[in-house]
Amino acid sequence: MSDTIQALARALNVDIQGINAVSHNVANINTPGFQGARAVPDFAATTGLSRQVALGDGPLKPTARTLDLALRGDGFFVLDRAGQPLLTRAGSFVRDAEGYLVARSGDRVMTDAGALLLPEGEVRVDEQGVVWSEDRRLAQLSIMAVADASQLQAVDGGYRYAGNLLAWNGRVQQGAIEQSNVDAAAQTLQLIELTRHAESVQRVVSIYDRTLDVGINRIGDN
Repeated sequence: MSDTIQALARALNVDIQGINAVSHNVANINTPGFQGARAVPDFAATTGLSRQVALGDGPLKPTARTLDLALRGDGFFVLDRAGQPLLTRAGSFVRDAEGYLVARSGDRVMTDAGALLLPEGEVRVDEQGVVWSEDRRLAQLSIMAVADASQLQAVDGGYRYAGNLLAWNGRVQQGAIEQSNVDAAAQTLQLIELTRHAESVQRVVSIYDRTLDVGINRIGDN
């Protein structure tokens, strides 16, 4: 394959990866706490690109539920899934049959005291993530930031992360859930730009292919 064809193939692949990332974002635009993804250069990847989480606050939807918690600032709630930490921004929590604070998936919400067994009645969660029952401090929610967003691996209900964790510097808002941070208008514009560029590359490939074909036929005529 000629250098020209290889360069065109790489350019087309970049567009395709970008379109896939946009499609993934749009498909999750109504997923609470979803963090959009973007295609970024990655020389270690076979395609030259990898999908990276684009951290950022999504808009809030007030619910008035005391166990609905939204994060402001780059951070994640820490859940326990089969003994392994799972990070999530989806803070619509519930009380399970045993009385523990859990995510909708059933994964227990972690605190500085481990899993949190809720007392009877309502609880209050302050902006620092401390859970209170009237004037009694119950626990501090485990909320962490990540040092390297490129190491976040999306799984059902959140993210696996093998990198370094950092202290979180944000606030918790009780009685609200965070919506997806995907900007529909921006994604639409990006999709249009990527599609047009991919079509242009395809046209160049077609022209180049015809040029090669004409050149080969002329060589045959000689």
